[in-house]
Amino acid sequence: MAGGSFAPAGVAKERAEQYKGRVTPYVVIACLVAAIGGSIFGYDIGISGGVTSMNPFLKKFFPTVYRNKMRAHENNYCKYNNQGLAAFTSSLYLAGLVSSLVASPITRNYGRRASIVCGGISFLVGATLNAAAVNIEMLILGRIMLGVGIGFGNQAVPLYLSEMAPTHLRGGLNMMFQLATTLGIFTANMINYGTQKIDPWGWRLSLGLAAFPALLMTVGGLLLPETPNSLMERGAKEKGRKTLEKIRGTNDVNAEYEDIQEASEFANSIKHPFRNIFQKRNRPQLVMAFFMPTFQILTGINSILFYAPVLFQSMGFGGDAALYSSALTGAVLASSTLISIATVDRLGRRVLLISGGIQMITCQVVVAIILGVKFGNNEELSKGFSILVVIVICLFVLAFGWSWGPLGWTIPSEIFPLETRSAGQSITVAVNLLFTFVIAQSFLSLLCALKYGIFLFFAGWIIVMTVFVYIFLPETKGVPIEEMILMWRKHWFWKNVMPSNVDNDQSNANAI
Repeated sequence: MAGGSFAPAGVAKERAEQYKGRVTPYVVIACLVAAIGGSIFGYDIGISGGVTSMNPFLKKFFPTVYRNKMRAHENNYCKYNNQGLAAFTSSLYLAGLVSSLVASPITRNYGRRASIVCGGISFLVGATLNAAAVNIEMLILGRIMLGVGIGFGNQAVPLYLSEMAPTHLRGGLNMMFQLATTLGIFTANMINYGTQKIDPWGWRLSLGLAAFPALLMTVGGLLLPETPNSLMERGAKEKGRKTLEKIRGTNDVNAEYEDIQEASEFANSIKHPFRNIFQKRNRPQLVMAFFMPTFQILTGINSILFYAPVLFQSMGFGGDAALYSSALTGAVLASSTLISIATVDRLGRRVLLISGGIQMITCQVVVAIILGVKFGNNEELSKGFSILVVIVICLFVLAFGWSWGPLGWTIPSEIFPLETRSAGQSITVAVNLLFTFVIAQSFLSLLCALKYGIFLFFAGWIIVMTVFVYIFLPETKGVPIEEMILMWRKHWFWKNVMPSNVDNDQSNANAI
C-alpha cells in the first residue's frame, strides 16, 4: 500500500471480555502434536553431552580429548577443553540461527504448518547422517542439518501454540513446547545411560534415535490444522473463521474474529516485516525479542545440560554416576515445567520469572563456594560434597524449569502483533541460537579459565535479568494475543517510547 493512503492500524480497542469459547479436545490435541517440535530441540541438548563423554565416540572422532580424559593427573577443569569437540556441539546452533531467519517468510507466506514440516524433514536427514557418520565431516554435516530443523521448528511451533490457544490458557498450552523440550532432554539422558554400555556403537544409537521425534513432527505437521490467524493473514477469511469456531467450540467468536481480522488487514499492509519491526510501534517487542532469549541462555542452563556428564566427571564422579546425575537433572527439569504450566495463567509471568531468578542466583553462588573451597585442580570432591553439588544443581534446574525455561519462549511468541509476529519469532530464535552457539563454543574454555568462577559469572547475569524483568516487562497474563499492542501503551516506561498516535506510526510503516 502506498504511503499516505488509508490503511487499518491494527487492533484499535479491547474486546477481551467479549471472547467466548472453551478448551476443546481439538485444540489440545493440535497443541500436543505441534509441541513435539520441542522434543527434538530437547533431545539434541540432552544427547550431545552424553555422547561427548562416551569413550568409543571420543576415540573415533576426538582422540586428543580421549587421551586427556585418560590421564591420571591433570587440571580437572580443563580435561575436555577442545575446540573441535565444542564445534561438534555448537555447529548445530549456528545452522539453526541462519535457518530461523530463512523460516520467517515461509512461516508468514505459507503458514506455520509448512515450517513445522520443513523442520521435521531436515532433522530426519540430520539424524540419519549422524548415526551413519564415518568421519568428522559427515558428523558436522549431520549436525548442520539438525540445526536447520531446529531453526524451522523453534520459529514456527511457539507461534502455532500461541495462536491456537485460548487467551486464558495461552501460557499453559504454549509451555507444551518447553515441556516437550524437557522430556526430550530427560529421554536423551536415559538413552545415553543405556547406550554407553554398548561398545563400540552405542553412540550411533543415541544419535540415530533422534529420527523418531523428527518423524512424529513431520507427520504431525502434515495432519495439523493451520491457525486461524495465519489463514486470515493469507486471505482465507472464511476458512479462518470456521477453524476459529472449531477450535473454540462455539459459533460465537465475533470478538476474537474481529481482532484477528483487524490485525490481518494491518499485517497485509506491511510488505517488509523485518524493516517494520524496527519502527517505534514495535520497539518494546523488539527489545524483549532480543533480551528474553539472551537472558535465557545466560542463566547457564544450557552449559549444565550440554555438558552435565562432562561437568560431573570433572568433579570426580565416575562415568556411570555422571550420566546418572545428568539424567536426574533432566527429570527435575521436566517435572518443574509442570509447575509452570499449572501456575503461569494464575500467578502470571512476572512472579515466576522473578522468583525463579532469586533461587537460581542462590544456587549458582552456593555451587561456586563449594567448588572454590573443596575442589582443587587435581582433587576430587568428597562423596558428601558431591551429593550436595548435585542437589543444589537440581534446585537450580528446578527454578529454571518454572521460570526462564518456558517463559523465555512463551513471552516473545505472544507479544508481537500479527504483521511482525513471524519476523519477531525469527529474531527470538536467532538470538537464542546465537548465544547458545557462543556459550557452547566457549563453555569448556571458560570452565578451564574461570574454574568455579563460571558459576559466579552466570549468577551475575541472572541478577541483571531479574532486575530487567522487574522494571521493563509488563504482565501479559490474560491479554489477548492481538491486543498486546494496547498493553504496551499502558506500561509506565514503554508508553513514553511508543508513538502517541497509532495512525501516525502506521503512515511511517507504510512509507517503508
